[in-house]
Amino acid sequence: MQNVLEVKGLTKKYSDQYALKDVSLSIKKGEIYGLIGKNGAGKTTLIKIITQVIYPSGGTVSVLGSQSQREWTAALSQTGSVIETPVAHAHMSAYENLHFYCTDRGIAHADKVIPETLAYVGLSDTSKKKFRDFSLGMKQRLGIAIAILARPDLLILDEPINGLDPLGIQEFRTMVQRLNQELDMTIIISSHILSELYLVATRFGFIDQGRLIKELSKEEFDRESGDYIILRTDDLDRAARILEDKLGCQLRETGSKDELHIVGQVQDIPELAKGLVLADISIGEIFYAHKDLEKYFTDLINQEGGKTHV
Repeated sequence: MQNVLEVKGLTKKYSDQYALKDVSLSIKKGEIYGLIGKNGAGKTTLIKIITQVIYPSGGTVSVLGSQSQREWTAALSQTGSVIETPVAHAHMSAYENLHFYCTDRGIAHADKVIPETLAYVGLSDTSKKKFRDFSLGMKQRLGIAIAILARPDLLILDEPINGLDPLGIQEFRTMVQRLNQELDMTIIISSHILSELYLVATRFGFIDQGRLIKELSKEEFDRESGDYIILRTDDLDRAARILEDKLGCQLRETGSKDELHIVGQVQDIPELAKGLVLADISIGEIFYAHKDLEKYFTDLINQEGGKTHV
């Protein structure tokens, strides 16, 4: 599958402070890539470099197969982005703004493209209402409408659901899935609202203190997280052997020295406890847990600990 974006060894340094350090990632055509990180982790810096708002101190960026700075710049005409705050003409309506940008960018058949675009982002009924009078959610939608006017191959959205109410977030999710499936757009979404990102993204990249610390697909995340049972015991090694060899359990990797993570459901606990007691394993605690994307990220950051310094 074709790589729409390829970043290698990307570094951005301000004075003696690194905003990004040695970031490498690739995004394939058709993916919805969730870029996850705390505020200040480097998400917006990475996006600004990809879109040439700022330039890197080192490393390379390839957009849509570009092989040089000139080709990279040219390829950006086939991308759309909304970074930080949506930008539009305050005194114009949604339709007028899109008409302005169609003219400015030489987009043909504006009379057909504009209504289609407004329908995709849910702004068909805004009539003559001016951008300055839009709600935050409407402004976000118009920013995305401007970004997709030319039907880009790559769409980049920086914290697009900040400040949206639950209905607005749900509508955003539906919109992103339509753009991905119906218009075949590859989409990058940076966010710290991980519960929503999980519902829309197909792959995740975790960034912390300017470093990309892990990437995995949604399927890989589901295998590594989901439902499990935590066993705390003083007899960890023997408990692990009993669980795997006698009780047929699957154990997950954990950095802890006093607990085991067992793949299973809450209803499995009584049978597991019985088997452990019969094997003379002392049980400190045994309980059900579920690791969502937010917990996964928190654990990942904690595991990195002092290793991630930039």
